[in-house]
Amino acid sequence: MSDPLFARFGREYQPGDVLFREGESGEVMFVIQSGAVRITKEVGGEAKSLAVLGPGEFLGEMAILNGKPRTATATVVETTRCLVIEAKTLESMVARNAEIALRLIKKLAKRLDSADTLVEILMHRDPKARVMLALARHADAFGEPTEEGIRIRTTPEEIAREVGVELSVAEEVMARLRRLRLVTEEPGAVIVADVGRLQDFLEFLEMPQKFGGEG
Repeated sequence: MSDPLFARFGREYQPGDVLFREGESGEVMFVIQSGAVRITKEVGGEAKSLAVLGPGEFLGEMAILNGKPRTATATVVETTRCLVIEAKTLESMVARNAEIALRLIKKLAKRLDSADTLVEILMHRDPKARVMLALARHADAFGEPTEEGIRIRTTPEEIAREVGVELSVAEEVMARLRRLRLVTEEPGAVIVADVGRLQDFLEFLEMPQKFGGEG
């Protein structure tokens, strides 16, 4: 069955295609129908991966809402179908449909929370805790529910770069979480079986630090 929205606004992209680059002006936003797009930002001359967005996510909206240059680069990582929405079309949709406006506001608020969480993670002294906190952050902000748990489009290498730890530290944490059956891995992704259990485990590990000065 044909999709009237895709017929009107849709485009298909291939791996490696760049939807927009950091510093460019922005006149369109993208709504992902299928596939995945990586968001990266230049930090200290290195491209840091902030997130990999999947179906149902949108990106590029800030540049057309505030008229400022793109704050990150968006690169397609697998064959992806997107709705490409121009600024005037978005304004018209928001003006006519309160539900769209509300969804946009909620998504922007969630991303702001995620950015604040990343700052808190980077300030954490324990590198192993930073890895687990990063997994929880990705699961909450960008995870895709599956029968096995929450699927995150990231890898230990990307997590290590994101939170500033050695790859060996991230791999050690992932190995321990696999043994505890808190996570499983597949090519290009991590599945968190239970985010609540992951957070409980992290709190358990931090208890000695909180009470280490007593007794």
